[in-house]
Amino acid sequence: MTLTETIALYLGAAWASGLNLYATILVLGFLDHSGTLHLPGSLAIAAHPAVMIAAGILYAIEFFADKIPWVDSAWDAVHTFIRIPAGALLAFGALQPMDPVVGTIALLLAGMVSAGSRGVKMSTRLALNFSPEPFTNWTASIVEDILVVGGLVLMVFQPILFFLLIAAFAAAVVYFLPRLFRAFRSGIAYARARFRPG
Repeated sequence: MTLTETIALYLGAAWASGLNLYATILVLGFLDHSGTLHLPGSLAIAAHPAVMIAAGILYAIEFFADKIPWVDSAWDAVHTFIRIPAGALLAFGALQPMDPVVGTIALLLAGMVSAGSRGVKMSTRLALNFSPEPFTNWTASIVEDILVVGGLVLMVFQPILFFLLIAAFAAAVVYFLPRLFRAFRSGIAYARARFRPG
């Protein structure tokens, strides 16, 4: 793999995992099996049939849980502790063996990218749960899946455009961060008031 392709895979695995870890594993596995992408090093485990079957089952469960208001936020909260480190490890698997110091920095940066996309998803979902329109959850879930699949395909065929997508995403996070934080805090307060005993 070229340096550009390696960096694209590194960023793509981290970013997409924050949105949907199981869809990310499935897409990477399918890309490898189709010969479109050769997964390097430890990342090749994503193409193992047993791993893809497990990811497919979990994706199917999430597909329905992700579309029910408040269930989606509870699911997201629990899986945050899985997806951020898993996204960092998947991204790290795209890199060749390197100096331990550089590797640790790369792992931390991947975790930050994964946490960024995860935080955007969670905050957006909490904000949507205030909406009386139930289809907003369906729309958001479908858009997230399209972003994961489309982003990873773009990562393979047009890595430069993918870098622009990631840059635009990072700029949007910085711009909307205060609003997302307020939405997240309001969502927590609302959930506590709604589900408080008595």
